[in-house]
Amino acid sequence: MSEAQSTTVRAVAWKEVFCWVNVFRAFRIAAGVRVLALAAVGTLLTAIVWWFFGMLFLPAEDAPSAATAWLAPYRVCPWKTVTEQFVPDKPILPGVPERLDHLVPPVETWQPRDPLFGSWSQLTRPLWSIFDLHIGLREFVCLALCGLGAAAVWALFGGAISRIAAVELASEEHLGLTAALRFAARKWISYFAAPLLPLAGIAAVAVPIFLVAWLLQFDFGLFLLALGWPVLLLLGFVVVLLLVGLLFGWPLMWPTISAEGTDSFDALSRSYAYVFQRPLHYLFYAAVAALLGWLGWLLVRNLAAAVAWITYWAASWTAGYPRVEAIVAGQSLEGIARAGAVVIHYWVGCVKLIAAGFFFGYFWVASTAIYFLLRRNVDNAPLDEVFLDADESEKSYGLPTITTDAAGAPLVSATAQTDATSAPQPQQPSAEPAGQHTPADDARQSQ
Repeated sequence: MSEAQSTTVRAVAWKEVFCWVNVFRAFRIAAGVRVLALAAVGTLLTAIVWWFFGMLFLPAEDAPSAATAWLAPYRVCPWKTVTEQFVPDKPILPGVPERLDHLVPPVETWQPRDPLFGSWSQLTRPLWSIFDLHIGLREFVCLALCGLGAAAVWALFGGAISRIAAVELASEEHLGLTAALRFAARKWISYFAAPLLPLAGIAAVAVPIFLVAWLLQFDFGLFLLALGWPVLLLLGFVVVLLLVGLLFGWPLMWPTISAEGTDSFDALSRSYAYVFQRPLHYLFYAAVAALLGWLGWLLVRNLAAAVAWITYWAASWTAGYPRVEAIVAGQSLEGIARAGAVVIHYWVGCVKLIAAGFFFGYFWVASTAIYFLLRRNVDNAPLDEVFLDADESEKSYGLPTITTDAAGAPLVSATAQTDATSAPQPQQPSAEPAGQHTPADDARQSQ
């Protein structure tokens, strides 16, 4: 081989070869103060919404059905449900019980283990609980309102989190909390309507089944409907396709709007296209994000529990273990002492709520990272491409682009010149070549 044909590999772009390592950045972004604050508020508001509709449509004296059993804890106290459900009272170590013996475990059997699939299953509970065959009209309305309420809450806070993640993942710029909320507020209708569009399609396809189903009440109608049952099965197949695309594609709708700055229709088309065109890629990225999220949640959860438990432990050395135990249990205290225990529980609950914010915040950040990877696989879009808003707080200023003119002299690009119009402009030299006789010289000589 000649010297001209030989090449030397200087470096390998491992992030291009193994692009899925971009998911690893999700933990650092999700552990930021902005994401923790937004996710914590969104988590608490979601619990309050579910508590309100649960109390309104499902009285406490009625036994919950299988479709609404997950709402039972929220009908008591949303704050207590969120803080006790996500973070234990002491770190989870081998041989150490997860909860204190005197505390009653929550009614809810679901325990958060993985932020990605755990958040997905928790936020979609109102949707797939509707498809219970034994559900009544009152429970249907309750579940529908719970789903709409959760979508309305996370259309703002989830949109702001995904916007922060999109800008930081693509451009390494730190977007401010106020700018992220302003962006999510302007796009709130798009965020909120994106998952409702396929639901409208599902309802439109299912309406013919609803209309002809009354024939099943009659024997002859049952026979006639049985002849056309393949048509109903075909409609059911369309409903299943729309439902599968919605269940797996709605986490990508928020990142689409945040990264592209588009509307709900573009979010719907992109999410369905990515789910059905790259299902294996999607599952692989989700598995990597779930493993990283499980490790991160194990750390954050135990850290929050350790902060609360160590504080109680240190206080027990002077106050005495029986007194601290009574404070933790919230029992056998009356008057101002009980009020003080309530305030202590509130501050401990704030620590646990921040940890719960990481649980849902990681879900939105990881979904945004997965969206960038799927967009790269399907649309061949670079990972550093993101829509930058006209908001002043989202502008990033750097060195201007330098080009050259026809003679090879350096020249600042037109875009940089437009951005610098407010700066004083230097006096431009004359473009006339030296030594050339001009009419202006004749006029000066005549004077």
